[in-house]
Amino acid sequence: MFLSDFDYELPDELIARYPIPDRRASRLLVAGSKNEDCLFASLPEMLNSGDLLVFNNTRVIRARLHGKKATGGRVEILIERVLADDEALAQVRASKTPKTGSTIELAGNCVATVAGRDDNMFVLRFSRPLPGFLEQHGEIPLPPYLNRHEEPADIERYQTVYATLPGAVAAPTAGLHFDDEMLRETKAQGIRHAFVTLHVGAGTYQPLREEQLTANRLHAERVEVANDVCDAVRETRAAGGRVVAVGTTSVRALEAASANGDLEPFNGETDIFILPGYRFRSVDMLLTNFHLPRSSLLMLVAAFAGYEKIMSAYRHAIEQRYRFFSYGDAMLLSPDQE
Repeated sequence: MFLSDFDYELPDELIARYPIPDRRASRLLVAGSKNEDCLFASLPEMLNSGDLLVFNNTRVIRARLHGKKATGGRVEILIERVLADDEALAQVRASKTPKTGSTIELAGNCVATVAGRDDNMFVLRFSRPLPGFLEQHGEIPLPPYLNRHEEPADIERYQTVYATLPGAVAAPTAGLHFDDEMLRETKAQGIRHAFVTLHVGAGTYQPLREEQLTANRLHAERVEVANDVCDAVRETRAAGGRVVAVGTTSVRALEAASANGDLEPFNGETDIFILPGYRFRSVDMLLTNFHLPRSSLLMLVAAFAGYEKIMSAYRHAIEQRYRFFSYGDAMLLSPDQE
């Protein structure tokens, strides 16, 4: 398969640029031989007592900064990953590529010094501790396809209600549909919850460029899968329940922790790139949003549910006017049976 196999045309008006008022009021497409149009609020009815929902509890940091070079030129910084209390890996947009040793003046009398390069990213060293500085002067880094800056509603709605561990620069968007009531409802139904952490990087929005799929590489992201998650997955499957990953980031975390064949506690980085033909080890169902054309995440869901099923579901979603991408509607997928 090639990169062009994962292209599709999306009418611009189907990009969800704002969240709907009620998280659980999104639509839910149950993809299959016959695509079924539902509401997300009906998800608990599709799950069984004894199933396990696996969430990504990362929290989006205020990772977009604006500054200027010593010459006065404007600069936009998008933090990819915090490396230390005063250091980060970042994308830098400026009229001219900044050189190592050059400085960027930021709000709050903070100065960022370019310490080096890492491929198309920059290592920046800050004169103030990053956690407090970003919280005070940074912006929520909304995806580029929303084509707008942060607005007050985004501060709450571009986070899951269970986000606890700061570090992501993009939200794990399948989780945005859950509200506190649905979390209580699923627990009361006998559905277990487990939490992994994958700090989503800005690279998630960077388009793949190589037509030969295996020639592409993904940026590494921080992952933690604790021992209690591994136990919950094993217990669920042993009892005949299903492991339902909430979002592709939960899938990538679980599969990275299963790289040696068995699910084991994992704390480190992953650049796992899941393509059609991949054998999933730890996930039985997948709840996900609709993904960008030619993206690695579209390839992941095609690997999980089957290429033809996914492309058919996307055509159906466009025909039925579903809302796409981060603030859009959701899909529920079962694995490819071929």
